[in-house]
Amino acid sequence: METLLIVDDNQQITEILTEYAKKNNYDVLVAHDGEVALELFHTKQPDVILLDVMMPKKDGFAVCREIRETSNVPILMITARGEDFERIMGLEIGADDYIVKPFSPGEVMARVKAVMRRVRPIDISKQTFTYDNLKINLDDYTVTIQQETILLTKREVDLLWTLATNQQKAYSRDELLDQLWGFDYFGDTRTVDSHIKRLRAKLGQVPHPTWEIKTIWGVGYKFEVLNHEKQ
Repeated sequence: METLLIVDDNQQITEILTEYAKKNNYDVLVAHDGEVALELFHTKQPDVILLDVMMPKKDGFAVCREIRETSNVPILMITARGEDFERIMGLEIGADDYIVKPFSPGEVMARVKAVMRRVRPIDISKQTFTYDNLKINLDDYTVTIQQETILLTKREVDLLWTLATNQQKAYSRDELLDQLWGFDYFGDTRTVDSHIKRLRAKLGQVPHPTWEIKTIWGVGYKFEVLNHEKQ
């Protein structure tokens, strides 16, 4: 049975979400502030996290940033604020989805299930990809450049895998959104841009002069080979 960590300082909300989560066969952990949330994350290793933004001690953004330093666990952020810049901030620091209050508990659980469906490898027929100094391994969701591990989220690995294993194809933002987030995702194409920006920054930690993630203006993105050597 998978474990869901619910983090919200509103006890009524946590009680309602706990009831719905148990009906959907999740074990449930509850935290009412950011510090307790991090303690439960480190000690219990939940499979998925519902994380409120406005909380005592540490807010949801701080908690998400700290978790992303060591883990790719799916995180769905919950907030009463609906401003675009806050939603984009949540996605840029590694959240997998963003839910605005008020919401129905049924919708929240549907979002959780959608995210959990996407944490499995996207192509079970092959598990590794190598080009020059880049290696992607879907067995353990690791990415290395020149044998140096690059810490990426599950979504970032999926995004890199999709582009790298289809080098001849330029993907539109809509295609990437549909393929990686699914038709039931409630975001928009700026989500793709945010993830590409963060992915490029992390990959840029190690030189990779023979390839890049290229912006194709008016289309989207592709994995660009910068020489004519075949892998």
